Amino acid sequence: MSTGAAWWTQAAFDVVCEWGEPGVSALAPVCDGVIIVDVLSFCTTVDAAVAAGASVYPCRWRDHRAVEQAGALGAVLAGPRGGPGFSLSPLSMAGVVPGTRIVLPSPNGATLSLMAGTTLAWAGCLRNAAAVAAAASRTGRRLAVIPAGERWADGGLRPALEDWLGAGAIISRLPGSRSPEAQAAADAFAAARADLAQRLRQSASGQELIVRGYAPDVDWAAQVDASTTVSRLVAGAYRAAPWPDRLLPRGNTPVAVA
Repeated sequence: MSTGAAWWTQAAFDVVCEWGEPGVSALAPVCDGVIIVDVLSFCTTVDAAVAAGASVYPCRWRDHRAVEQAGALGAVLAGPRGGPGFSLSPLSMAGVVPGTRIVLPSPNGATLSLMAGTTLAWAGCLRNAAAVAAAASRTGRRLAVIPAGERWADGGLRPALEDWLGAGAIISRLPGSRSPEAQAAADAFAAARADLAQRLRQSASGQELIVRGYAPDVDWAAQVDASTTVSRLVAGAYRAAPWPDRLLPRGNTPVAVA
């Protein structure tokens, strides 16, 4: 990494944080691992599915390409919220049969997950904040936490409060020096912790889901550390990581864990 690039990769720090696709592009190549945070709802849904024994394949698209991917994998394609079967609603994963393969389309969390490339990647949310932080911290010194954000109608990034707080919840559990950006996210989580569920309900993303009839999804997503599942991206799918006994001590060279 060149000296000129050090400022935008937050190179002086162990724990770094940046938004969305530009954040993954800038930080994943220079970090030991990347934690994608999409609280409402991709990463929370991944946590629910993986906790039940499923494998979740992120998909950027909701069109024929998603259908083709599911067919090639022998997987179930998640549909829209409110329809039959699996969807981006974490509560739709209730009763999933262990071993099920699910293709989960998402323009935010799924897209960012696939952008991580060869860098170790985890799906983080408020529910698994402590678990994913503990697992990631054992795989390398330098970690990037990426709040996904949402999209405006023109496709531009809309920073989302729930992802900023989710990133802060994870960062607050990670050891090592924090960039100012990472510290700001941790500070935001600490300030919101006492009434976190209410803040998520009143946020723009929370209100969108509540108006559409999905208030239970928001309440489920707001439960901090309710899950001990570590969802790691392996061979194109999020699966339950073998945590913590088969992960390397912090500071060792990261290796792929089957």
